[in-house]
Amino acid sequence: MAQYPNTILSQTEAVPVRTAFDLKLSDLSFEKFRELIYSSCGIYFQDNKKYLLESRLLKRMNHLGLESYEEYLDYLKYNRTREDEKKYLYEAITINETFFFRNPPQLDALVTTVIPELVAAKRKTGKVKIRIWSAASSSGEEAYSIGIIIADLLKPKYPDLEVEIIGTDINNMVIEAAKSGLFKEYSIRNTPGYYLKKYFKQKGNVFEIDPAVKKNVSFKLLNLYEDFDMRSMVNFDIIFCANVLIYFDMKAKVKVVSNLYNSLNKGGYLFIGYAETLHMISKAFTIVSFPKTIGYKKE
Repeated sequence: MAQYPNTILSQTEAVPVRTAFDLKLSDLSFEKFRELIYSSCGIYFQDNKKYLLESRLLKRMNHLGLESYEEYLDYLKYNRTREDEKKYLYEAITINETFFFRNPPQLDALVTTVIPELVAAKRKTGKVKIRIWSAASSSGEEAYSIGIIIADLLKPKYPDLEVEIIGTDINNMVIEAAKSGLFKEYSIRNTPGYYLKKYFKQKGNVFEIDPAVKKNVSFKLLNLYEDFDMRSMVNFDIIFCANVLIYFDMKAKVKVVSNLYNSLNKGGYLFIGYAETLHMISKAFTIVSFPKTIGYKKE
């Protein structure tokens, strides 16, 4: 078995940078990587995504100084730091395209219908606290967008409203970025000027989220496909899980959606990506129509 570095290579060492032209991922190794990734996090790489996986793995291999895909497979299976390495693998294979106010119709539904409905129901039982989960939060733009509209449009209307927003992602790098609350111009490009002025502080080309919004939002690393992780995610009133199901095969979709259903309180809502659907995945939810979007309610 090959010996692997247990620490990052020193900057003085010359590490050859290989490209996809130098190394090819064999069909057999592709199958092994696909099986390993699928069993770990539910993401399924179809046959036509072989080149994509090849190029993303190669960046990590170059960082580690490994000379073949097969060597990296052994590293993931047998090295004593293999569990930590899986975190870097997830960073390599996931896409984190997001920005503030990415899906205005869903945010409108939240403000005009969903939260007022939940507030009315909770007032009958006592404390008005709503828990919201951004289940694929990436670097935090979605979770903070929700926090902004609640602070601006709902807190004045419902002074007794308490809100807890939790963002999770499988990619540790973006979770750390989300915790910082610092964003570049690309992330705020769709942010209305009013919100940009009121809830951000600009420092050069960096925009810092308002501390009053930030204090109500927390982030943590989480694997939606891991049963142990999901057992801690309970009693949510609203879940946003956009553009995640597209990476799963049908079996994994059914498992993940079932877990999300169990994470919701009765009367809670699930919102997914505009190009996604629960058709053929789950019949447990009731479809609720809103202007220009739909939600899924747990009755």
